[in-house]
Amino acid sequence: MLPYIHIGIHFVLHLGGRLIPVGPWDVPTFGLMLWVATVCGAIVMHLSFRREHIDADALGIVALTVVAGIIGAKLWHVLDSPAEFQVDGWSVLWSTGGFAWFGGLIAGILALILQGRAAGLGGLRTLDLAAPAAAVGYAMGRIGCFTSGDGDYGIPSNLPWAMGFPEGIVPTAPGVRVHPTPIYELIVGLAIAWWLWHRAGKKTGRSLGAGEIVGEYLLLTGIARFLVEFIRRNPKILLGLSNAQLASLGSVIVGLILMWFASSRVKRSPQDPAEVVKAV
Repeated sequence: MLPYIHIGIHFVLHLGGRLIPVGPWDVPTFGLMLWVATVCGAIVMHLSFRREHIDADALGIVALTVVAGIIGAKLWHVLDSPAEFQVDGWSVLWSTGGFAWFGGLIAGILALILQGRAAGLGGLRTLDLAAPAAAVGYAMGRIGCFTSGDGDYGIPSNLPWAMGFPEGIVPTAPGVRVHPTPIYELIVGLAIAWWLWHRAGKKTGRSLGAGEIVGEYLLLTGIARFLVEFIRRNPKILLGLSNAQLASLGSVIVGLILMWFASSRVKRSPQDPAEVVKAV
């Protein structure tokens, strides 16, 4: 347990965000919320393991996955922002800003597959177990983006709940109110997490094949990210779509393939009505 507490302290002290006073310390909000997201994800992962009667270190798996995700997110940000890399050089890799969702997703998936195989669970089954935890962790992490005002907010809006980030890491202009897109993603992320948790725990009807839950996760999060990008300030790079939207389309396609693959490899349970009709 102690090493993971140290990892959490490292997140809080060295990742960016607006500073808030906590006792004698000034704690960056983004680092704090990333640690909270890690803890929430670990709790959900532990509950998934317990529900399936799996004896494995959920906290350790989540902690290593988060570290891998951070590295992947930074590397993808470098690829996604070549102009910034030309100006700042390799220092962008350890700056307190610039974390790309898709890079973190890819690195996190690879880390989960490797750890799942090492634990004897299998890659796809581990991803299924981790899908609700990933959705919760992503949702909680978006609070860090919101509180730090790191530029993940949306385009200008006059909606009643629109707001400005004049003191954010990437401040809005004085008097300008924008879509609080991290809050939208928080709500949708928690809804996806609830749906995946319910689906994974369903014990009646057609059995779920390995990879089906993570397939639904990739499908739903891909759709959510694709839609929110229409009101986010990210630049459009191809066919009027942002880099995140193109990556989201890839996520949707992979999710659909996994769902098809999983459903084609599993047989219906004897209690399934379709099977009863066939038997008659």
